[in-house]
Amino acid sequence: MTHTLRITTVTDAARARVATVRAAAAYGVPPLERARLATALSARLRQCLTEGGTWTVVLGARSPAPGGDAGTLHVTVAPAGGTRDDGEPPWRMSVTCPEAGAPPDPVMPDDTALLAEALLGADEDTAVALGKLAEQEELVAFHREELHQTNQGVLALHADLDTAWRAQREAFAAERAARTEAEEARRRLRFLADASALLTTSLNHEEILRRLPDLLVPGYADRVDVWLFDHEDERLRSAPHPAAAVLAARTGRPQYAADHPGDLPGVDDQPPSALNPGRPLLCVPLLARRAPLGVLTLSPPGARWAPDDAVMLIELARRASVALDNARRFEHNRDIAETLQRALLTDLPTTPGLRLAARYLPATHGLNIGGDWYDAFRQPDGSLITVIGDVTGHGLHAAVMMSQLRTALRAYAVDGGSPGRLLTRLHVFLHHLQPDLFATAVIARFSPDDPTVTWAAAGHPPPVLRLPDGRVRVLDAKPGAMLGIPLRQEIEDHMVRLSPGATLALYTDGLVERRARGIDPGIDRLAAALEAFDPADLDTDLDGSADRILGPLLSDSERDDDVCLLLCHIDRAADGEPSRVPADADHLR
Repeated sequence: MTHTLRITTVTDAARARVATVRAAAAYGVPPLERARLATALSARLRQCLTEGGTWTVVLGARSPAPGGDAGTLHVTVAPAGGTRDDGEPPWRMSVTCPEAGAPPDPVMPDDTALLAEALLGADEDTAVALGKLAEQEELVAFHREELHQTNQGVLALHADLDTAWRAQREAFAAERAARTEAEEARRRLRFLADASALLTTSLNHEEILRRLPDLLVPGYADRVDVWLFDHEDERLRSAPHPAAAVLAARTGRPQYAADHPGDLPGVDDQPPSALNPGRPLLCVPLLARRAPLGVLTLSPPGARWAPDDAVMLIELARRASVALDNARRFEHNRDIAETLQRALLTDLPTTPGLRLAARYLPATHGLNIGGDWYDAFRQPDGSLITVIGDVTGHGLHAAVMMSQLRTALRAYAVDGGSPGRLLTRLHVFLHHLQPDLFATAVIARFSPDDPTVTWAAAGHPPPVLRLPDGRVRVLDAKPGAMLGIPLRQEIEDHMVRLSPGATLALYTDGLVERRARGIDPGIDRLAAALEAFDPADLDTDLDGSADRILGPLLSDSERDDDVCLLLCHIDRAADGEPSRVPADADHLR
């Protein structure tokens, strides 16, 4: 379909516009597109009228093909002659026609020029409105695109946040797991350190065996059995032992006996024990320096042990083995030292007018046995030598050294000599024999028919003298230095007169010295104990008096050192009256 309209006036232009709009409506062009077409055509026709001359408007339409592309409405504005002088091509505009329709009548009723001019003016307003509308559409499209991009960004941000949250949650879970594992490791190390300290503080193997179950039950074991190969209990020695324990003793490797594999590091898996098939057993050998001591057998507090707990238990068994071995070695050496020391203690001689009482108590804790000693013997001239000493070392070595000093002193005393001279010779002897070992000693010599006692001390606590009237004096004259130190010395003699009823106390530092208070308060307590005696007690029961001194003085002692006490009591005259107190007894402490 093609229609040609000639345009020379405003009325012709209005008719052409109306015909174009009707044709567009007839072919189903949407209203907005029709408005745009009419506005654009009106603007072109006004331009043509301004230029003047005759113009043609050609309407051409192509109907839509069945099942194919949509139809098209073409509008062409050109000069009536066909071409323009400036060579500009004709104005053309096309719109899509969704529907086919009957062609409209292009002839418009004869209206007035005023109406046509108003229509063209309205078209200009419509063009402005359409321009604004187009701008709004572009703005809406821009904002729609921006909103779409924003939505995509928000979705991407949500995805990133979700990924970050998952990663953070996994990191927190890993951190909690690592913290839990670190806390468990710290707990095991703390338990191992505390248990080791508790086991190694004791040098009694029976006490160590008692402590093991208390340490392990119920936290790490439901039951604990210790099989010692040389245990003295015949009942325990004849009791049957699990096959895994026997295998652990034979191979020296830990064994796990259960109806399921333990998968424990460093542990061999074995079938369940025939003695108790329903109870898993972990059998750890107790290995010492020279030979195996026994086997530690444990059952788990639950179904099984964690691998790290098993490693800790094996290490605890190793440390318990060392503690047991050390305790047994100490007990063996301690027994030898105490046996040697007791064998060397002297049977006190009997002397008219002089009675002696001695007490020796070995240390009950620690390694301090073997250093203290006392002796009493006669010299060729009839004098009685009493001595108390203390070797600075401990254990079997100190006991052997003590026996050598005792023998040397007796040998030197055969040649005579005062207490100071005897101590001087012992000093030289010890320095050359054992340069790294020292000793202290105090010697008192009682001569027959002579009330004067000669004494000398070398680094030893001073003797304590109780006078017949009950007053007490500490013989604190300047002593010599310790025996054996790298120093040339001549130890001086001191003399004091003893009246009948007087008592001289010689002792070692284990009786009076306490770590927290020193030695002076202990000496004062000994002096007070001697002063508290009734004279008749010392005259009639000197041995009982020695026991009554030890009781209160050792009540606060940890017994970590040997204790020696030697009481020398001068008998009273037959009438029971004491002699006059010597003048030099006025210096009381």
